Amino acid sequence: MLSYLINGISLGSVYAIIALGYTMVYGIAKMLNFAHGDVIMIGGYMAFCSTSYLGWPVIPSVLFSIIVCTMLGIVIERLAYKPLRDASSLAVLITAIGVSYFLQNAALLIWSSNPKAFPNMVELPNLVIGDIQISSVAIVTIIACIVIMIALTMFTTKTKLGKAMRAVSEDKGAAQLMGINVNATISMTFAIGSGLAAIAGVLLCSAYPTLMPTTGAMPGIKAFTAAVFGGIGSIPGAMLGGILLGIIEIFAKAYISTQLSDAIVFAVLIIVLIVKPTGLLGKKMAEKV
Repeated sequence: MLSYLINGISLGSVYAIIALGYTMVYGIAKMLNFAHGDVIMIGGYMAFCSTSYLGWPVIPSVLFSIIVCTMLGIVIERLAYKPLRDASSLAVLITAIGVSYFLQNAALLIWSSNPKAFPNMVELPNLVIGDIQISSVAIVTIIACIVIMIALTMFTTKTKLGKAMRAVSEDKGAAQLMGINVNATISMTFAIGSGLAAIAGVLLCSAYPTLMPTTGAMPGIKAFTAAVFGGIGSIPGAMLGGILLGIIEIFAKAYISTQLSDAIVFAVLIIVLIVKPTGLLGKKMAEKV
């Protein structure tokens, strides 16, 4: 029971890190970046190539993955989303799906569809408590999630750029009149979200060491579900939603059915949204018309 709970929190922590990227982009730019899951996959491949082909140590490989995904996030925002700043949400959604397929097929051409065995990026001993053995990957994942959430919360509340992001999320026009560079702020949001996706990609592939071009597809969808579950636009909500989703999925696999676990996860989301449409920690926004 306890081991399932820890595994659920670990998986949920990965979902939470990915969901933080979703919730930041939506909260500030009001865009749903469905290519986010494929940025996770690119992050995994960057770490894989730097360790397996170049022989780099773990930390430089992870940093390289973060840098590449951060730059990729900026490029995606500039080329795909910036021209659609004033377009309809449907146009943005279709573009996001197009970017997702582009990244998947680019990875397919570069690395082929053959699954790659991801190397162990967390070279630490497992923790043993009585009869329960907790993997080092699970411990590192949970700690990373907590540290990232605290750092993001401090960043958005204490720093000048973080306050600019909050201002843009409230009212882009008013923020621009106050001298805030809205385009640069949104680009930075994509950069931070994509950097988090790289970390999530490394942690996800370390826990489930198989890497292929579709690796980030389902985790990306589940992380978006977690962001909606917790209240999209809320940083604590993304973390809470991710962890709860991971726990529900692991317990559903253990006690109900591995084949029905995904259906159960989405069923719980539907029930929560019926009871509380804004998510667990989401707030109703009054809109002037």
